[in-house]
Amino acid sequence: MNEKSALLGQLKINREEPVSDERAWLWPIVVLVLGMGVLLVFLWVREPIASARLVTASAAIAGSAGQARATVLDASGYVVARRQATVSAEMTGRVSEVLVEEGMQVKQGQVLAHLDAANAQAQLALARAREAAAAAVVGEIDVLAREAAQRLRRGAKLNAQGVLSTAELEAVQAEVDGLQARQLRVQRELEVATSARLVQQQFVDDHVIRAPFSGVVTVKAAQPGEMISPMSAGGSFTRTGVATLVDMDSLEVEVDVNENFINRVLAGQAATARLNAYPDWTIPAEVIAVVPAADRSKATVKVRIGLLEQDQRVLPDMGVRVAFLDGEDEEAGTLAKAMIPVEAVIRENQTALVFVWNNGVLERRALSLGAVQSGQQQVLAGLLPGESVVVPEPGLALSDGMRLNNREDDR
Repeated sequence: MNEKSALLGQLKINREEPVSDERAWLWPIVVLVLGMGVLLVFLWVREPIASARLVTASAAIAGSAGQARATVLDASGYVVARRQATVSAEMTGRVSEVLVEEGMQVKQGQVLAHLDAANAQAQLALARAREAAAAAVVGEIDVLAREAAQRLRRGAKLNAQGVLSTAELEAVQAEVDGLQARQLRVQRELEVATSARLVQQQFVDDHVIRAPFSGVVTVKAAQPGEMISPMSAGGSFTRTGVATLVDMDSLEVEVDVNENFINRVLAGQAATARLNAYPDWTIPAEVIAVVPAADRSKATVKVRIGLLEQDQRVLPDMGVRVAFLDGEDEEAGTLAKAMIPVEAVIRENQTALVFVWNNGVLERRALSLGAVQSGQQQVLAGLLPGESVVVPEPGLALSDGMRLNNREDDR
């Protein structure tokens, strides 16, 4: 029994002595490797930009020097010309020559085209001949009247001496009176012939079509050999004019404003216009008048808007977006707005945005834009003066939350 008890006692586990593990030293290494892997993955995802050009937004005062103010209403319209004409002749005739082309600038009184005036020239020659004949008759009667007046004076002397009888003297007097009456008649005939010649001369001149005002030719409507008429005689085969002339100095904007918001628009109110063809170009404008009539079919009121700057990029019938501005107050006049280069603005669909540099991290931010002046974009909302924004470069993909190192700041 004692020997068996001793053997059983040797089989018991001694819990007071620690169990040795030869692989326990591997766990710290595993933890270290995993930590380094996580760090590398994190650094790979958050890889910083090597370099980028930054600009600091400068400050500008809203409401001064043409800066934009608060917008109370937006409307769409078109550029129209208040002075536009389809130039035609005053009579029906055949075009012999057209001297203008589309896009040509012409001065007032400049010849645009000629009509065939062969018949009119012949009639003018006939009128001149009649005038010359009437003038010759007047000259002949004048000579006869002077001769008769001299004979009357001699007859009066002879009658006083008793050499010439009273009857003979009265005959000479009757001849003088007759010649004076005939002289008056032929003088009137000469005046009629002169008037006829002037009328025919004007008819010939009407075959020359001239520009009624200075402007630009936008449409060339006729070619040599075609018939034109102010009354469109002959139906669709007869032109009504040779060219359409537009006075570019008379361009303005017409917009239709919903009658529910027409109370926000007043004559003389400041506005800005942006052509659909040049959305980044802001043109200062002013309300000319609110037309006192409503369109019941569209429930709109027409508003005329004058452009305060003339530019050759503005063309008739261009689409335009007009922003009506609120009245400027003292607080708005001292509110600083940010100005950044135009190339710093990124456009996605209808949204304008920038990437703002904030302690090494980029922040995507949407903007409300104002006017563009000398390559600088005014920011009405979304950016403050003094903040730095990234100027996008080719091949540089920007994203919200991206880190930016090696900062290059252009102030």
